[in-house]
Formats: sequence, C-alpha cells, structure tokens
Amino acid sequence: MNWRKKLGRWLLGKNMLRIDANIILRFLLADNEKMFEVSKKILYQNVYLANEVLAEVVYVLEKFYKFKREVIFDRLYRLLNEKNIFNFDKQFVLKALEIYKDTKLDFVDCLLCAYGEIDEIATFDKKLQKCIDKNKKK
Repeated sequence: MNWRKKLGRWLLGKNMLRIDANIILRFLLADNEKMFEVSKKILYQNVYLANEVLAEVVYVLEKFYKFKREVIFDRLYRLLNEKNIFNFDKQFVLKALEIYKDTKLDFVDCLLCAYGEIDEIATFDKKLQKCIDKNKKK
C-alpha cells in the first residue's frame, strides 16, 4: 500500500474519495439541478480536495464565469473549512485564498507564496517574489 493510501486511511479511516473540479463547480454554481444534488451528496461525505483541482476551480470561476476574487475566496474558503473536506496542506491553501483575494496573482502563484512561509521558492517572477518576501515578514 502506498503512503497516500495509508495517510488517507489514517485521516479518514478508509480510502479517500477524491473529487474533481466538476463536482465543486456544479455544487457552487447550482446550474444543473441533478448534478447539484449529486455533488451535494458527495460533498457531505469525507472527501479529499487536491490543490490541482482547487486551482482548476478558481481558474474556471474567474475566467469562464467571471466571478470576482472576493466571491471565489468566500465560497472556497467556506467550503474548505468544512470538517469533511480534507487537504494535506489546508493551512497553506487557506492562506493562498487570502492572498488571491488581496492581490492580482493567479492562484498557483498564491499557493507558492503561501508555501514561501516554510519553503524556499525559486522564481524569476518579480510579483511572486515580492509576495513571498512580504509573506515571510509577517
């Protein structure tokens, strides 16, 4: 058994149910009644939300549905704070959402900025480096 399954079983007591972006999007948008009901049932279970999936959700909400950053922050921050939604780096993902709300950086750069609190981040991106430097000072 690989380490992810072991960690998942330790966290949830069983294998993790990983969700994709469409589950979250159908739940948040409620634009298809059947899919909304299915996604709601899934999200009431213990589920794992990967950073890659979250980044896709942010991208789709911002670029396709034209949601404002504050709305994206609010909806995803509340979702991630549910006790049945798991993410191995939840504290950094929540911090990344806060950075995302308050800057013009894309969400992946916000994740890197949040991780800059504990890791060295190599980048040529001056805006990202400025965010990392500011975040380290706090």
